[in-house]
Amino acid sequence: MRKLPLLLCGVALGATAALVVTQPRIFLGGANAAVTDTYKQLNLFGDVFERVRADYVEQPDDGKLVEAAVNGMLASLDPHSSYMDGKSFQDMQVQTRGEFGGLGIEVTMEDNVLKVVTPIDDTPAAKAGILSGDLIIALDGDQIQGLTLQQAVEKMRGPVNSPITLKIKRAGKDDPFDVKIVRDVIRIKSVRSKVEGDDVGYIRITQFTEQTFDGLKASIEKLNKDIPANKFKGYVIDLRNNPGGLLDQAIAVSNAFLDRGEIVSTRGRNPDDIQRFSARPGGDLSAGKPVIVLVNGGSASASEIVAGALQDHKRATILGTRSFGKGSVQTIIPLNGNGALRLTTARYYTPSGRSIQAKGIEPEIEVKQNVPDDLKGKDETKGEAGLKGHLESQDKKEEGGSSAYVPADEKDDTQLKAALDLLRGAQKSAFFPPDQKTAVPN
Repeated sequence: MRKLPLLLCGVALGATAALVVTQPRIFLGGANAAVTDTYKQLNLFGDVFERVRADYVEQPDDGKLVEAAVNGMLASLDPHSSYMDGKSFQDMQVQTRGEFGGLGIEVTMEDNVLKVVTPIDDTPAAKAGILSGDLIIALDGDQIQGLTLQQAVEKMRGPVNSPITLKIKRAGKDDPFDVKIVRDVIRIKSVRSKVEGDDVGYIRITQFTEQTFDGLKASIEKLNKDIPANKFKGYVIDLRNNPGGLLDQAIAVSNAFLDRGEIVSTRGRNPDDIQRFSARPGGDLSAGKPVIVLVNGGSASASEIVAGALQDHKRATILGTRSFGKGSVQTIIPLNGNGALRLTTARYYTPSGRSIQAKGIEPEIEVKQNVPDDLKGKDETKGEAGLKGHLESQDKKEEGGSSAYVPADEKDDTQLKAALDLLRGAQKSAFFPPDQKTAVPN
């Protein structure tokens, strides 16, 4: 994905240069008129900026004024274009890398203190004896109270091999106690897998980071060792509530179940701004075993690329509820060491040529969860079509969101149960296994 923005920019610049050379009179005249109008608008901005600086009731911060103006300009485009200051850009890079210097604990904020959700296996926190349910009330002697969750997380992250002392309050112990932990490299585990029963490989992908394909490959290899070949019924790939991530990782994950054919194409504003990404022959790691992909209203972007590719090639059956419908590509453009621009530069299309922007992926088999009464009406996502200022569907036919609820207890998960029943033959459907004769041509 990091190479993609450079390639897209190169294509766009090349196209513009060719037009200027071949049609100088038409293009240069129009360009001069447009430039004149643009400078008038910029002069308007300059006039307003100077008037605010001179006459506002209090002395404004010039940097904040400019940043607010930039944010306003980008917000007028679509919900996914934005400016990131240096700190936000750094945080985004940490998230997509999938690794950082830290302790290895998942936390939430509860009653103005940090509550440990779970320590991650084989990390400094787990080795130091941090337990689920522990309350962190201070970091290096500074109280947590008054900090936001993000601020507290930032304090726990830091250079590898640097120490930090946590003051822990634990149920069953009268007094808080200190735990000194030395930071190490923490890798966000975006792929988790297990054997369902003794015959189905379950793989959950939570996001698409730089580590995702490697995690998927390791999971498939382990499942092949743990499940006897004569018992192995197939895979459940769980993409529910996966918000997306890196395009190259979505392509690699798709290729793990395909050995030929287009996976996705991206198309920008100009006719020549088209890129096609195809499966690498020999890339299929699944040995042709049946696949069911779970999606819901929280499955977006890169998740929809994977689901759409496997659906169009009839490699998998999609089960669950309609996905989010984010069918656009954002390019990250660094700005001279001063943050970065996240700009929507293209729509993506599934192998059959579908744009799912503001529509989503429709599952062949719709299965809804039994939503608790207290969550009914709160479990629905707006979907891309429900976002203010979203990029419109090209045919103007749009679909809203769907439920994003997944029960905490697996025994209540009707979508997973339906997938397992189909793979084991306990339930039948005309859509499983998918009809290869109706697949898009490879």
